[in-house]
Amino acid sequence: MRIGVLASHGGTNLQAIIDACKEGRLDAKVCVVISNNSNSMALERAKHEGIPHRHLSSKTHPHVAELDQAILLTLEGHDVDVVVMAGYMKMLGPATLKRFRNRVMNSHPALLPKFGGRGMYGCRVHEAVLAEGERVTGATIHLADEQYDHGPTVAQCEVSVLDGDTLDSLTQRVQESERVLWVDTLRKIATSEIDLDEVATEAIGSRLPT
Repeated sequence: MRIGVLASHGGTNLQAIIDACKEGRLDAKVCVVISNNSNSMALERAKHEGIPHRHLSSKTHPHVAELDQAILLTLEGHDVDVVVMAGYMKMLGPATLKRFRNRVMNSHPALLPKFGGRGMYGCRVHEAVLAEGERVTGATIHLADEQYDHGPTVAQCEVSVLDGDTLDSLTQRVQESERVLWVDTLRKIATSEIDLDEVATEAIGSRLPT
């Protein structure tokens, strides 16, 4: 399975996926890494691993449609099967989403639909979880669509919120679980244990009136 990864900052999920591929725990290959941040650690990780990588953003392509097309052509040019949005802080454009329909996944550091939506990312999510007094949080991988944190859920994992948890301690545990979830989910997709088309179809069915 050929994976294209989009990331904006540290790229820790990217590294977890790369390591799983190298160690034989995941029958896949990261074929290209795209970042909207020219100084991201994700690009440095890709460079270190010898993986093709590109900075594509409003700085390289000021027009939204041109950026969408550039991302699409980059993914197609590396024969990508699935697209992983791992800490990617932008929404993909319509051309890319259409071409890779039901093949683009995003991760979110909470149990969607809770604590999702525009502006809810990173520490903001964990701050909200703590402020609401939640006892359980976690991470979600879902199919990406034209709305933030909205598409059908592919997989989730739960993380207990412990007494005395701080923002840092909760963030660390959720991030660790999110890395494991990515590798496990991609492994299940590669072995056909998870069928992304079925995930999308079941989600549509669940929304139909009975």
